[in-house]
Amino acid sequence: MPESAPSNENGFIHRGLDCGVEFAADLLPHRDTVAMSFRMLTGLANDPPELTGIGSIVERTLSKGTRKYDGRGLADAFDAMGVQWGSISGRQSTLVRILCLPEFALQTVNLVAEMLCRPTFPEDACKVAVDLARQDLRSMEDDPHDLLRVMIQRLTLGPIFGRHPGGEPETLARITPQNIAEHWKRFYHTGRLQVSVAGPVDADALIQRIGDNFADFGSAQRAGREPADFDFEPTTQHRDKDLKQQYIAFTLLGAKRADHHFAVERVLIAVLSGGMSGRLFTEVREKLGLVYWVAAWHEQPRDAGLIYFGASTTPQRCEKTYATLRRELDRLSEDLTAEETHRARNSLIAQLETEDDLTRARAGSLSDDLFHFSRPIGLAAKLAALRAVTVERVQEYARGLPRDRLCVATLGPLAPGTKADPSPSEA
Repeated sequence: MPESAPSNENGFIHRGLDCGVEFAADLLPHRDTVAMSFRMLTGLANDPPELTGIGSIVERTLSKGTRKYDGRGLADAFDAMGVQWGSISGRQSTLVRILCLPEFALQTVNLVAEMLCRPTFPEDACKVAVDLARQDLRSMEDDPHDLLRVMIQRLTLGPIFGRHPGGEPETLARITPQNIAEHWKRFYHTGRLQVSVAGPVDADALIQRIGDNFADFGSAQRAGREPADFDFEPTTQHRDKDLKQQYIAFTLLGAKRADHHFAVERVLIAVLSGGMSGRLFTEVREKLGLVYWVAAWHEQPRDAGLIYFGASTTPQRCEKTYATLRRELDRLSEDLTAEETHRARNSLIAQLETEDDLTRARAGSLSDDLFHFSRPIGLAAKLAALRAVTVERVQEYARGLPRDRLCVATLGPLAPGTKADPSPSEA
């Protein structure tokens, strides 16, 4: 991909490099640290069904040995510069996050490139990574919140996109060091790499260093930017498990990150679940005493949006809890007050202007912008969108939500006389 002319939209630098990397920088000259996000646009969505979890295993083993360093040597090289770093894999991307002092930014790029471009995947480290993934699956059986999350995501996102990123026992058993190396070779290349930086950096020097380090790293053809591939089909599922509580979750379609309604949805979620003043806590837990835990949240795969509700209660109160959660969603279009709206909106604005203004958060937000919008958006635009949200807009948005099309998951013991798997219409 030929290097594009630099863009300074909204005060950011945004550039496509000759090597294929998409680069963006939020220049903050008065900060004391530099934050970087290296996002490889591959994740669970690219796992073969028979090897589900392999993307997560690749991420776990990237740092366990390279052509220049063994695992301990790479960690020591980061530590010698005081670099904080970590990696994480998801459904559509894998991230390496960095926080370092400005004087070490260029050297840190060298180390990240060594890890991404020249891993050796030692056999022992690969076996340990697979074993740890199996242990994670076993430990998840003791965490109902995790089990519920996996259940509702599979129902909502379908049997392929909704798979658990950590894999399944039968698929993990098939993964070999050769599989891991082949998966990395196929899906790790500069056409899938987005690098986002925030802090007091020399952008030209950083671009040069990235270009030098990632030259000839696989294909420069852009890839990995397609929408999330799933069809939302309303359905229900119950898993019987010997627990003291009954866990319930349901989902409905929400706003995409690039949708102009997204800021409105953020306020709606904050009204419902914005701490102890949120409606779900005050109405469902404090006034009615129906639940031990209750929350609403949302997530946005690329070009999609989903709203989640979750709660834990007794088996006898599960149906009433579900009906009450539905009622609270319905009520938003009926009796939402300006006071609630302003409180939720102001809380989100305060978070953006404090926690989300930290250098690390600025780099992460810029990375998310590239992922969802293919360009920098920035803090000012997000603040303006929130400040424009009114009670009327939240009510109108709530009225338009597809509340009759839900995926519902329950986990735990069934109360006597309760159906194990009600039809979608009964849910």
